[in-house]
Amino acid sequence: MKLYGYWRSSAAYRVRIGLNLKDLTVEEEFIALSDGRQRSDGYLALNPQGLVPTLIDGEVRLSQSLAILEYLDEVYPQPALLPPDPVGRARVRQLAQVVACDIHPIDNLKVLKYLTGTLGVSEDGRLTWYRHWVDQGLAALEGLVVHNPGTGQFCHGDQPSLADLCLVPQLYNARRFDIDLSRYPTLSHIDAACQALDAFAKAAPELQPDAP
Repeated sequence: MKLYGYWRSSAAYRVRIGLNLKDLTVEEEFIALSDGRQRSDGYLALNPQGLVPTLIDGEVRLSQSLAILEYLDEVYPQPALLPPDPVGRARVRQLAQVVACDIHPIDNLKVLKYLTGTLGVSEDGRLTWYRHWVDQGLAALEGLVVHNPGTGQFCHGDQPSLADLCLVPQLYNARRFDIDLSRYPTLSHIDAACQALDAFAKAAPELQPDAP
């Protein structure tokens, strides 16, 4: 199994956590998004989107972090990243998709670079954009977990799920951009529970071999 990733990629961070939880060993290759290697002919032949992560497992080649994680959960089912019941699975996917579909896509590196490099948005404008959309998404996510009977120590119940794998990298990035997380006490409590686990702690961006 081989994983193409980048130390600061939120999507690759999600997959690293999942691999750690399942105690799966992978060969890693690092695609430095900062120097444009993701747009090289060689990497585009592997992943036409020019994004990370990409997972190779034998003859299987997958991109998109949620697809990778659901594949891993089906092929390597323990510990499970999704609950056993349909309602629980739907709720976990809902929470994960708030991050992966609504918050992350409009705040990732290629969007921020387009804002400043192509549209000429100022650095202050870029930060305003980022903080606005992240705050809006986290406020919605807090509303979905606070006082919900499905919420436990983690986003859903008392073991980590796909939702937590999406939440933790998003909060890591929010801290980088000085977003006040005290407004999201339930999410912060869940994040602390996650960070106490080795699988999450070892996946932290600054601990990766390609981190500067």
